[in-house]
Amino acid sequence: MPRSPSSSAQAAREAVAARLRELMQDAGIKGNELAVRCGWNAAKTSRIINAKTPPSDSDIRLWCAACGAEDQTADLIATSRTVESMYLEWRRLQRDGMRKVQEDFYALHEQARLCRTYVSNVVPGFLQTAPYVTALLRSITRFQGTPDDVTEAVTARIARSRFLYEGGHRFAVVMEEAVLRHRIGSPAEMAGQLRHLLTVMPLRSLSLGIIPFGAERTVWPLEAFYLYDDRHAVVETLTAEVNITQPRELQDYAKAFAGLSKLAVYGEQARSRISAAIDALG
Repeated sequence: MPRSPSSSAQAAREAVAARLRELMQDAGIKGNELAVRCGWNAAKTSRIINAKTPPSDSDIRLWCAACGAEDQTADLIATSRTVESMYLEWRRLQRDGMRKVQEDFYALHEQARLCRTYVSNVVPGFLQTAPYVTALLRSITRFQGTPDDVTEAVTARIARSRFLYEGGHRFAVVMEEAVLRHRIGSPAEMAGQLRHLLTVMPLRSLSLGIIPFGAERTVWPLEAFYLYDDRHAVVETLTAEVNITQPRELQDYAKAFAGLSKLAVYGEQARSRISAAIDALG
C-alpha cells in the first residue's frame, strides 16, 4: 500500500529535523541556548525540531554554526532543498500561471523512455485535445485564483503529445472508466476528446487500459500518478504536486500500477467502453 504522498514528504522533513536535533545534542546544548546563539525566539527552534516549520538555508547555516558543525552545513542545505521539492503546492508552482509547470512536465517526458500513468479523474495531459485541456485549465485557474495564461499553458501541454510519435518513448496508461464519463468542457468537446483516444489507441508507443465500472478491486482507486522509468514518480493531489524519488516508494507505485493494469480491459473491450461514453453524450 503506497503511503500518503503528503506523509512521505512530512517523513522526509522529520528526518532533516532529526539530524538538526542530533547536532544540538552532540554540541551539548538545549533549545533555549541554541535560540540565543542563533538570535531567534525559542519557539522557532521548537517548530524546526518538530518539523512544523522547514528551515531556510540561512537557518541551517546559523544552526550548524551554533553547534560547531559548520562541516555539516552544505549537506544539510542540499538535503533540505530536496525535501522541500518533494511537496510543492500548486499555488506556489503556478503563482505566475501554469505555462512553466507544463514545460517542466515536458522535460520529464522527454527524458523518460517509459511513462506509466494511472488516472482516476481526467485524461492524461499527453493524450488531451486542445479544447479539452483549455476547459480543464480554465477551471483550475478559476479554482486557484492564479494568473490566467491558459492559452500559453495549453500550447505547452499539447507539446507533450509529440513523444507519442517520436523518440522511441513508450506510454502505458490505465484509467478508471469514470474518466470517460467526467465531462470536461461541452458535450462536443468531450466527445472530441474521447474520439481522440480511439484515434491514438493503435499507436505502437501507447498501451491504453480502462478499469471497468464494477471491476472487483484488488487495488483501490488512487490519486493520479505518473511513473517515469524507475527513477521518478509524480503524484497529483488537489493542492500539490508530490515528487517521489525514494527507491522503496517507487517500487510501491510500480507494484500498484502492475495491479491496476491487471484490472483493466484493452483493445476492443476498451474501445467499446470509450464508444459507449461518446454515445452517452448524445
